[in-house]
Amino acid sequence: MENLFTLLEATKWKDYALLDSGDGLKLERFGKYVFVRPESQAMWKRSLDKEWKNADAVFVPSGEESGGHWDFKKKVEERWEMRYELSLTPSPSPAGRGGFLRFWAMTTPGRHLGVFPEVASHWDWFANLINREARQERKEVNVLNLFGYTGLASLAAASAGAKVTHVDASKKSVSWARENQELSGLGDMPIRWIVDDALKFVQREARRGVKYDGIVLDPPKFGRGPKGEVWEVYKSLPDLFSACHECLSDNPLFVVTTIYAVRASAIHVAQAMDDMMKGFGGKFEMGELVTREQSAGRLLSQAVYARWSANDGRSTMDDGVK
Repeated sequence: MENLFTLLEATKWKDYALLDSGDGLKLERFGKYVFVRPESQAMWKRSLDKEWKNADAVFVPSGEESGGHWDFKKKVEERWEMRYELSLTPSPSPAGRGGFLRFWAMTTPGRHLGVFPEVASHWDWFANLINREARQERKEVNVLNLFGYTGLASLAAASAGAKVTHVDASKKSVSWARENQELSGLGDMPIRWIVDDALKFVQREARRGVKYDGIVLDPPKFGRGPKGEVWEVYKSLPDLFSACHECLSDNPLFVVTTIYAVRASAIHVAQAMDDMMKGFGGKFEMGELVTREQSAGRLLSQAVYARWSANDGRSTMDDGVK
């Protein structure tokens, strides 16, 4: 397995910033609002003072993992618009889009706000792979986005010219994603929205012989499908990788996995993905998604990732066996 360990930093944001962190917390700007959220890995002292006191809202955790409530210090709209411009080269894409994503942010009971800003480095990466492929080969790239949440990865892929299948177990998240599609002006783009258990969906797709050129996986540590299916990342991910392997086209373009579980290792995820990509050439990258503070310039690790891409556009199978 050819691989490269890399720290990836999403540096193109204008509507998001990590202002400061420390003492188990992080101070962030999402559009026009500033929030304080828990961050167990911020084991250092804060660099700022009054900025923390001026935050619009603070998430107060409960004893349950990811549970808690928002303490609003100032009036915060129920939802507000944020934007991200993809770094497409060349732009616009063959689909005629410049890669300008617009989406709704809002506070949720689970401390999240509808976007994980650090994964924007993945959006730019696979959007450019899709853009290049669509221009060179003049053919449609079929992309599967699993655990798609509010759809920003799906919109990035569609904006670059891909046909996208978006899967999430939450009906509310899929509805949110569809609203983001309309807000981004991508309502006419070929995106199939699916509310389903990710593993069951991919297994069905494999039985049907459906193939994908790119796969995006962003699994939670723990979750439940729409019919109560239990997802535990360390137990369930190998089965999902195996099912995804059966759904890869003969000449895949990319696969990317992001894991937020604290115990996760980029090395372990990459090695598991290596089993999935047996029979293909290509290149692996693995490492951490990081965000740099504006205050002191410290790097905050947000997640681990592993991603594979064909060496020169499309890969070909080494031995014709998957």
